[in-house]
Amino acid sequence: MVRNIFIVALIALIIAGCGFWWIKSARGFSARQEPTQVEAVVARNMRMMAIPSSAKSLRNPMSLTPELMVEARHHFADHCAVCHGNDGSGNTEMGHNLYPKAPDMRQKATQSLSDGELYFIIHNGIRLSGMPAWGAESDHDHDSWALVHFIRRLPAVSAEELEDMRKFNPQSPTELEEQREEEEFLNAKPKSK
Repeated sequence: MVRNIFIVALIALIIAGCGFWWIKSARGFSARQEPTQVEAVVARNMRMMAIPSSAKSLRNPMSLTPELMVEARHHFADHCAVCHGNDGSGNTEMGHNLYPKAPDMRQKATQSLSDGELYFIIHNGIRLSGMPAWGAESDHDHDSWALVHFIRRLPAVSAEELEDMRKFNPQSPTELEEQREEEEFLNAKPKSK
């Protein structure tokens, strides 16, 4: 019995090693290339493997208020939209260049997660993906729980909310300089003749 298990494990190890060698020598592990089916399956399952089963039953301790939703929306725009987009679609330059790609959080794959699972992903991140851990190391992270409420809102986010979020999106030094120059030009006093 032990011998059979050893032989099966050895064969699996040899196959995995050959697969690794083939990928490495033939195409490398560049994120620019379309992933293989095996990579895609592993990537899709990383999120669920990263979440402990105890997270599923956690309930959001934050009361949903209009003020909390505004706070969460602004936080999302400032911290999350660079990868996920203000609308949660993942349709950003950064989101497209991650592997696995940033998910469309409006879809069932994200919306069907429990509040606790969403919180765990935000708070602890997912290894081997572009999703970092956010928030303090305490068990009750206000910002992460508030973001769970906003993520639930993404499928119905309004055009007005998206416009409001644009003011909170991070800007590069170049964008800030262009904005300063534009304001300076618009506020310049006309010269007298």
